[in-house]
Amino acid sequence: MSVNPKKHLGQHFLRDENIAEKIAATLTLNGYKNVLEIGPGMGVLTKYLLKKDITTYVIEIDSESVEYLQANYLNLAPRIIEKDFLKYDLNEVFKGEPLAIIGNFPYNISTQIVFKTLEMRDQIPEFSGMFQKEVAQRICSKEGSKVYGILSVLTQAFYNAEYLFTVPPSVFNPPPKVDSGVLRLTRKENYKLPCDETLFFKIVKAAFQQRRKTLRNSLKTFDLSDNLKANVIFGQRPEQLQVQEFIELTRLLENDRK
Repeated sequence: MSVNPKKHLGQHFLRDENIAEKIAATLTLNGYKNVLEIGPGMGVLTKYLLKKDITTYVIEIDSESVEYLQANYLNLAPRIIEKDFLKYDLNEVFKGEPLAIIGNFPYNISTQIVFKTLEMRDQIPEFSGMFQKEVAQRICSKEGSKVYGILSVLTQAFYNAEYLFTVPPSVFNPPPKVDSGVLRLTRKENYKLPCDETLFFKIVKAAFQQRRKTLRNSLKTFDLSDNLKANVIFGQRPEQLQVQEFIELTRLLENDRK
């Protein structure tokens, strides 16, 4: 029995054992005892996770894949979660315990997976996996790059992001039309921001939604005082600012409102 990849689920099954083993090896196993693999398919990556000194769980929405895993990975069966990762409350299983996230992520939901990870950053010290190459590059890019944006700033505020290696389309069934890229996010030691984190998210999103404008224009809706607008930082465009400068910008707005 094998599983047919389903287009509507964005499934591209990895066929290369070496690459699967290499992705499993991206986990450092520091700071957690559990790992959750998203979208295991037929378990090409799972088998290498099961060899590690860690408790592996998988979450899979495709019932055909779940049946395959239950039949072929008997020791994993009690830890197969047949749910949609984006809609599922992980604490039903993990009860607040730290966990790492890993996977060969479906391209169509990969950025949403990152955003959910950011929401759960208190519980997720490490995250690694495969994305469409340009998405992986965007997450890891620095200020000044054309692809630097919301995803880059919000992720790098809390995690150190490393682009690890590129994977060609030929090792998948069916082959995607683009290269893939594997990255690792390691949560920063001091990841609590010295500013209002909710406001920080709002500012970053508002700034990049009008990325060609200066911050003075893109942040108009925040009711900036004339005094604040005179600050040189507001003459810059969002892609010119480092993550740390977005944190400082948030603090400026907080103080302006007092």
